[in-house]
Amino acid sequence: MTVRNEVEAAIRAWHRFETERGGAAIIDFDFFPRADPVPAAGSRLEVHARLTELARAPEVADVPGLAGRLAADLAYLGTQLGEWPALGPYVRATQGCAVAGWSADYVGERGLLAQRLLDKLGVGWHGATDRDLCVLEEPVAAEHVAAEIRAAAAAYEPAVRALAGAYAAYELSIECVDVDAYWAYWLDGAGLNVRLRLNPRNARFTRAGTRQFALHEVLGHGLQAASFADRCGSEDVPWVRVLSVHGPTQVVLEGLAQAMPLLVAPDDDVLIARVRLDHYLQLVRSELHLAINRGVGAGACAAHARARVPFWGDQEIADLIGDRGANPLLRSYLWAYPAGFDWFVRLIEEGGPVADEVVREAYRSPLTPDDLHRLWAEGPRVGGSGNPPPPRPLAHP
Repeated sequence: MTVRNEVEAAIRAWHRFETERGGAAIIDFDFFPRADPVPAAGSRLEVHARLTELARAPEVADVPGLAGRLAADLAYLGTQLGEWPALGPYVRATQGCAVAGWSADYVGERGLLAQRLLDKLGVGWHGATDRDLCVLEEPVAAEHVAAEIRAAAAAYEPAVRALAGAYAAYELSIECVDVDAYWAYWLDGAGLNVRLRLNPRNARFTRAGTRQFALHEVLGHGLQAASFADRCGSEDVPWVRVLSVHGPTQVVLEGLAQAMPLLVAPDDDVLIARVRLDHYLQLVRSELHLAINRGVGAGACAAHARARVPFWGDQEIADLIGDRGANPLLRSYLWAYPAGFDWFVRLIEEGGPVADEVVREAYRSPLTPDDLHRLWAEGPRVGGSGNPPPPRPLAHP
């Protein structure tokens, strides 16, 4: 058995241990479900010992990305065992990028861009901005959302496949669930089978939203995962063939998925306004992510959030601060959203033909932030260029 296969077996045993006791999944997409089944691990300490042993194996250095994946697994597992590392080293180990953040001026500029696009659509910047934008986006009843997403995915699919050079088939299932979690949409699966779950508790479904998430979830994550799985079925790839959101490939996956409308639907004014707004909101979330982990009080963080985003309510602010400060998985994983989103926005705006190369590479193999720096050496650093603490309430975004 190769060291890569041994790492996969250890992760699968960990996944079974967690899920069989009612815990959260460790594997979020299985690119090689034909792998031999493994029994559940006996404990988290057993998993930790096995992963530590594998990380010390000399062969690990010869397999691209394997040391980084093991570092991410050990860092996240350590938090499950009670460790609480500082945010910077923790995100570096798990997501593979810095947590420098972005300057207040840069965040403000992105907010002003979003406001200008909203203003062109007749949507003002106030406590009801999000509600007014949802009306413009055309609300869709929950029972019709699956059909709307399928229709949007079918419409965009030829363009995305041509852009990405991705031609793997996939089978899509869509389910509606009620989960007390931050997400409105979640995609997982195995092999060529892709499952999209919709969580109405945290979503207001709109026609523009179905276009956005057809690109993000189905043709972003789903087609990407199927492309990886298709390749795993035809060749012995060097990388670990299971995906975990605490790992260093998530920045690229989330970044490209969020930015996809800028590549595929640049003339859809309503959708592009939503994407530009989402980019700004992710940057604001990054400010709060840094602040709560630097010891800034929850009250000061909330005041900053209200000043930046007048339509965020107290419960939403409380959840996003708590998720980033107290949840070991989300403290890592949620940094992937602003880090990846901003990098891909900059790539699309400034990278020229490099953007096409990056997208094609991103559908061929799971990439890490280091891969992004290799592909676009002149580009920005993933994770930002610096954010001096602490944030302060601002009168304007």
